[in-house]
Amino acid sequence: MSSDTDTDEAHATGPGSTGSQATHPRATEAHTTAARTGEAITTSALHAAATGADTFPVVLREALNRRGLSLERVSERLRVRGITISQATLSSWQRGRSQPERARSLQAVDVLEEILELPAGALRSLLGPRRPRGRTTPPDAEGAALQILGEDSVVEKALGARFRHFNQETSSLMVHDIVRVGETGTLSGISTTNVLRAKRAGADRAIFVLSFDDEAAEPVDIKVTCGRLAEATYLKGLKSLVLEIHFGRELAKLDTTVVSYAVEVSPSETPATHYERWSRTNLHEYLQQVFFHPGALPADCHRYVRDKVGDPPRGRRRIPLSDAHDVHVLTSRCKPGVHGVAWEYGTGGTGGPGASGTGDRPG
Repeated sequence: MSSDTDTDEAHATGPGSTGSQATHPRATEAHTTAARTGEAITTSALHAAATGADTFPVVLREALNRRGLSLERVSERLRVRGITISQATLSSWQRGRSQPERARSLQAVDVLEEILELPAGALRSLLGPRRPRGRTTPPDAEGAALQILGEDSVVEKALGARFRHFNQETSSLMVHDIVRVGETGTLSGISTTNVLRAKRAGADRAIFVLSFDDEAAEPVDIKVTCGRLAEATYLKGLKSLVLEIHFGRELAKLDTTVVSYAVEVSPSETPATHYERWSRTNLHEYLQQVFFHPGALPADCHRYVRDKVGDPPRGRRRIPLSDAHDVHVLTSRCKPGVHGVAWEYGTGGTGGPGASGTGDRPG
C-alpha cells in the first residue's frame, strides 16, 4: 500500500490509509471521477474562463474530456492534417507546463479548435504572453510530483483538477508512519503524524491520498487527532482514499503545524507484503514502523528506495525484527523518491500466515 504526505502517497499490499475526524468515522464511497465529462463548452463559459488564471490549459482539458478524445487520437488527427505535435507536447499544454508559441504550434491550436468543436479563436484567444526560456525557476508542485509519480498516476486520477495545485502551500518536514499487520497477515491499519510548514501565509489545509493494492480492503474507520477532517472520499475504482484535513487556523509563512490521523481497514483477501511512501520534497526526517501480529511474524524484512514509481528498488538492506514484533527505518535528510519496507513470510509452518504474499504494485 501507499500513503501520502505533503504530496506523498503511501501504498501497501492490502488496505490503504489516511486520516479523518472522530466525528466522521466512515469514509464515503464515490463512483465518479474528477474529470468533467459530458458538458458543453459555450462561448459564454469560455469568456468567463478568460478572466481566470491558466485558462488555456483548463479549457483544453475540458474540451478533450467533453469530446472523449485521447491525446494519441488528437495527435493522429493533427498529423493527418499535416501538423506534427507529439502526445507529450499536448500533455504539457493541457497541464499548463508549456504553451503554444511557435508558428507551427499556433497553427495546431487553430486546427485543435476544429477537432474539439470549439468556436474559432476560442483557444488561441486564451494564450498568454511568451514564457521566458531556460532554467529560471524550480519545478512547480505538479512538476515535482510528476517526476516521482509519472504521467496518469493513481494520485492524479484520484485528485483530478486538484492535482495541479496539490499541497503547493505546504511542505512536509517530518513524517512518522505506523503500519499494523493483523493475524492473517493482512493490513489492519495505518496511523500517520505529519509536521507541515507553510510556504506562504494563509495555508490552512492539506490533502492526503492513500492507495490500496487489494480491492477487498476498504477504509472502515478514520480518526483525526490533530486537525479537522473536511473530506474523506473512497474511490473504489481507483482503490484510493482522498482526505482533506484542515489545520483549524491559517498559518503565517514558515509557520508549522501537526496533522495526525489513523485509518482502520477491512480484512483483505491476500497478505500484505510491503508499505511505501513517496515524497516529492526533502524531509528532515522520516520514521517508518511496521508492527506484526504475533501470529503473523515475517521470515525476513528489508528496506529499499525507488527513485520514482515503477523503478526497480535499490539500496535493499535487511532490517531486524524487535521483541515488540516490529521493524523500523529512520531516515534523516530523506530525499525525494519512494521509500519502502517489504517483508516475506515462510512457505508454511508456524510464525506466519503460510503464504508468500502478493506481487508488488508500486505506490
